[in-house]
Amino acid sequence: MFLKGKTAVISGSTSGIGLAYAKALAAEGAAIVLNGFGEADAIEANRAELEKLSGAQALYDPADMTRPDQIAAMIDRAAAETGSVDIVINNAGIQHVAPITEFPVEKWDAIIAINLSSAWHMMRAAIPHMRKQGWGRIITTASAHSLVASPNKSAYVAAKHGVVGITKTVALEVATDGITANCISPGYVWTPLVENQIPDTMKARGLTREQVIDDVLLKAQPTKEFVTIEQVAALALFLCRDEAKSITGANLSVDGGWTAQ
Repeated sequence: MFLKGKTAVISGSTSGIGLAYAKALAAEGAAIVLNGFGEADAIEANRAELEKLSGAQALYDPADMTRPDQIAAMIDRAAAETGSVDIVINNAGIQHVAPITEFPVEKWDAIIAINLSSAWHMMRAAIPHMRKQGWGRIITTASAHSLVASPNKSAYVAAKHGVVGITKTVALEVATDGITANCISPGYVWTPLVENQIPDTMKARGLTREQVIDDVLLKAQPTKEFVTIEQVAALALFLCRDEAKSITGANLSVDGGWTAQ
């Protein structure tokens, strides 16, 4: 358990990729701070399971990722209750699919706040804790859309390009502090975020559900397979290892060959 004694704070971790990160890190002994929305009973069940996996604390914090004060308070709470903040994973995200001329302004604001600004606020709050101990790992879930665009996703593509820029900048700022900062850019992963955008894509493009899956989602990936949450989590786990300490400022694709084209 190479992460025993360390604490990971993971935004958007009550389901999907975020929960897979939590389970992978807990299995290596990390204390976990879960964050996100969901049914209280399901969140508690996941929290208890993580404690069994890790033998360490698992906390749930309902911080709203559109509220900088709540983000900072979550980081400070993690440090106070577990003793440190060693790993931060920026994973919270939402999506909306529509042409720019029909894109609701409030959806733009929410996507930028949650997918982009929250990562900046998490890093800003966590880095002082990491510097004190001379070790830290910052990982941000970007997307293949951090490298390429798709129609009708202006806010999401802008946010994902943006978090790569923040990550590169922060990696340079903390390069001599024992802290690394990297992005993981999955292709299409079968998660609630992807499943929930199918109806909007059907409407925007006039397609059936099956056509969206085959001709829009998987069309981009030469493997013709969805990426799994476990594959994404395994890469995050490797980035936490000492063997990965020279990987920083990188944007690592896990996309079935999408961005190789």
